[in-house]
Parts: sequence; C-alpha cells; structure tokens
Amino acid sequence: MLKIAVLYAHPVESDGLSIQGNLLYKGFKELGAELGVEVMPCHYRPSFQKEWLLDAWKPDLAIGIGSWSYSPDIVFSPQRKGVLPIPWFVANGWVANYHDELSRLPLTFTTSNWVTETFKRDGVDTTNFKTLPIGYDPAEIKPWNKNSAEIKRLRSMLGIQEHEKMILTVGGDVTSKGAQEMFKALAEVDKDFKNWKYVCKHSDSDCAADHRHEEEELIEQLGLDKGRIIYLSGMYSHDFMSQLLSAADIYAAPSRLEGFGMIQMEAEACGTPVISINVGGPVDTIIHGQTGFLAAVGETVELKEEWAYEHMGFDADHKIVFDKPKVFAYRASIADLAKYTHQLLTDDALRAQMGQAAQAHAEKNFHYQNIARQARQLIKEKLGK
Repeated sequence: MLKIAVLYAHPVESDGLSIQGNLLYKGFKELGAELGVEVMPCHYRPSFQKEWLLDAWKPDLAIGIGSWSYSPDIVFSPQRKGVLPIPWFVANGWVANYHDELSRLPLTFTTSNWVTETFKRDGVDTTNFKTLPIGYDPAEIKPWNKNSAEIKRLRSMLGIQEHEKMILTVGGDVTSKGAQEMFKALAEVDKDFKNWKYVCKHSDSDCAADHRHEEEELIEQLGLDKGRIIYLSGMYSHDFMSQLLSAADIYAAPSRLEGFGMIQMEAEACGTPVISINVGGPVDTIIHGQTGFLAAVGETVELKEEWAYEHMGFDADHKIVFDKPKVFAYRASIADLAKYTHQLLTDDALRAQMGQAAQAHAEKNFHYQNIARQARQLIKEKLGK
C-alpha cells in the first residue's frame, strides 16, 4: 500500500484550501482498497502531530495544499524527513521565490492550466507540473428545488419577489470576484429589464470593508437602485452554501484573478448557470455557451515592480523590478457581461437548460472521488509508484 500524507488546514476549516485538501483526503480514504493507498491528514504547519507523521508513520508521499509561499511547510519540511513532497498549488499573483527547488520536483499538481502557466511565466520549470482540479462532495453540494419551502423562504428572507431573478456573487470580498464589473453590466441591463436583485455575500474582513466603500460609491455613480443590491456577511457552513447557490438564478463571478473558482464549480453542481471570465481557472471549469458564459477580458492590470519580503524566504525586504510587466489582475468586458446577464435573465428555458448541463458537467468532472482517482493515476504515471 502506498502511504500518503495530505497536508492542509486540518481539522477542516471553512476556507477553500482546507476544503480542497479535505476532499482529497476523503477520496483517498474511501477508495483506499481500490487505489492501493493508506492516507492520513495533518495540518501543514509545524506541530507535534506533523513531526510524528513524518518521523514515525513515514509516508511515501506528502501532498500539500497551498501557494508557492507555503513551500517551507509543504515541500521542504517533508524533504528533510526523506518524504517526497507533491505540492498542489494555487496561484496568488506571482511566484517570488523557490524557483529552483520547485523546478526539481518530480511531480507538482496545480488547480488549473492557468496556474501552471503562471509558474512558467515567473521562471519555474513546469515540465513535471500536472493539472488536478478541485473536487466537490455531491452529498453536501447539491441542487435544491427552487419550489421547495426552504428555498422559497431563503429567497423571501433576502427580499427576492416571485417575479424577480436572483443574481449571486460569493467571495472573501466581492470586488475580487468581479462585483464592480457586474454593477456596471447591471446598469446596462437595467435599461430594459428591472426585475432583478443582486446578492453579494462576503466575509467579515478589512479587505471586504475597504472594497465596500468603493462598491457603494460605484453604485451611487451608476444610479443603481440600492434596494436591489443585497449584502450578506459572515461565514456560512459548506452544506448551507448549496442552498444559497440553488436559490440563485445566475451565479456571477467574472473574477479579477482566479486560479480555479471553487464556488463557481459548486454553483454548477447546484444546477445554477455561471457567468465568469475567459481567463484563469474558469476556462477549465465552465463550458462557454453550455454551462454558462465566459466574458472576454476587457482590460488588464500590470505590475512593473513589486516588493519581496523576508516572510517570502528572502534575506531582507527589497523591491524587484520585472524584465517584463506581469499581469496582476483582469477585468471582464462590461459589454459581454451585460449581454450574457440579460440573456440569462430573460430566457427561462436557456437558464434551465444551462443549469441542467452545468450539474451534469460538475458531477462528471469534479466529483471528489474522481479527483482522488486522477491524483493516484498521475502519481503512478509520473513516479512509477
């Protein structure tokens, strides 16, 4: 039996990285006999448990979830114990350090093809990089009938009338998920279709509060009816999110920077069509014209220089000037967003058809057990284990 440690925020937390790791662990555990693996989860940070896991349990592999900046905990610490690390990377803007160390790894997972391209752009040899998408658990994330008492009550609590269509965006802050671009698109849609409400769900954070001021100013400038834009805050259970996603008629997230788009994939799993952007992780998870729409990139934000800090593994804080500017964020085409939003708001048959296709697509391609099988197959192919 191949012994695999999965390093992530464990016990499972509500953030996407923790859920990502826990679903991989769950898939390995349930399919252990089929896949020929034993698996044990552990928090990626240094601890007595992690020391014991690497020292006494002696896994053959340690799959660690995070960005390049997690390398000391998910790459170097297993290596020091003679355990082969397989990082499962997301992207967070640009890769500042550890290029040589990551280039030498015999296998690295990334959450999307775009994440691999980001590492390649920033000087990492990605020959041994393989895309492994994030999974979902259909026992938790599943469609709810919009005519059910629970969903009707949820929409009523949000102030959604029966004749109105609900658009939803969810994020740590909603601006990073493209809410400001959606406000501009809705200003166009509102000219001839007014039966919509836009629900923006964010976490309680300084970042969300800062963006909230920008959002309120933009809403005022655009002349949008503030009563049709509903803000929700706080942390919700993963199970409840399927009800919120099912209550929506459209899930909108033309994200400014998205390495995968877990909540977008979960919206598909709930049978809700998605409007996103044709770059990054959404390109791998949404089929344009079938499970949702991908708006073209309208503009980009580029960096010519950036600070590198000691906590990134450098000896001292210093500024790095890039040979070529790096794209740091994207903005979706407002015209495309307006067109696709209007189309889905006004065409009930298309919305239902896309929702059914989205659910089938998610179940076929992102079921957490299938992701575990894919991971095991890639380990066999690349490492011969």
